[in-house]
Amino acid sequence: MFYIAFGGEVDTEEMIKEAKKAGKLICVPICKKDREIMQPAILDEHAKLIKGLYGVLEPVAQGHIKPQDLDLVIVPGLAFDNKGRRLGRGKGFYDRFLSILPKDTPSIGLAFDFQILPSVPTTPRDVNVQEIIFS
Repeated sequence: MFYIAFGGEVDTEEMIKEAKKAGKLICVPICKKDREIMQPAILDEHAKLIKGLYGVLEPVAQGHIKPQDLDLVIVPGLAFDNKGRRLGRGKGFYDRFLSILPKDTPSIGLAFDFQILPSVPTTPRDVNVQEIIFS
């Protein structure tokens, strides 16, 4: 599962294209007002994208995948630290989603080097990513 970049996040478009070329099934998150946890939706070749709940692009046709069936989750963030803590946009969607994933599903945060801080403030509900890739 990738995210579709929004508001200065690391762009995932080329990564998504390469994963598709490698034969991977790609999902992106869908957020709905009436759902506490975002849903992984299939991003197929010809998906029409519209602005979702918070202005993030989402596919219109939504074939869904169960969170436990994901092999990898790529996570955005405003800031990260070297312990995998992340600062998101404050709605808690990724924290709730990461908390229901099987423990062996890798989660990787993508960041620019200036987004890596010595420490990121957290609450008990925050969920760390397992790895961070930055440049």
